[in-house]
Amino acid sequence: MSELSELYQQVILDHNKKPRNFRKLESANHFAEGYNPLCGDHLTVYLDLEEGAVKEIAFEGSGCAISKAAASMMTQAVKGKSREQAEELFTEFHSMVTGELDEETQENSLGNLKIFAGVREFPVRVKCATLPWHTLQAALNNEERASTE
Repeated sequence: MSELSELYQQVILDHNKKPRNFRKLESANHFAEGYNPLCGDHLTVYLDLEEGAVKEIAFEGSGCAISKAAASMMTQAVKGKSREQAEELFTEFHSMVTGELDEETQENSLGNLKIFAGVREFPVRVKCATLPWHTLQAALNNEERASTE
């Protein structure tokens, strides 16, 4: 395993063990529940959306390391962003993990989220990484349930 891959794996494991923004957000005015029946990942994303921006975001639930780390890093990435910026990150993240975006050669705003690029090599894990993002999108659109389709 390359040093970079090892570093990425360590970041994912750290976010799995100590997820950021892992709690119920009492001030949430938007929320959605996401569930992946294939592997059992289940989470709820809470948003405090004010004036078109993500003022606060949190999540709770259970799932595999990839799902929990993706949710943790997603909350850090979209906090303080406008709704449009959050939706753009969703599109870029989804495109990256499905192999439609080469994060190294194509312009993007992914930053640290690039560590999930390797997920595209394991198609069954793509839904694990994207579940938090689909759930965020559902919450932004006032839909109570998310779909990873």
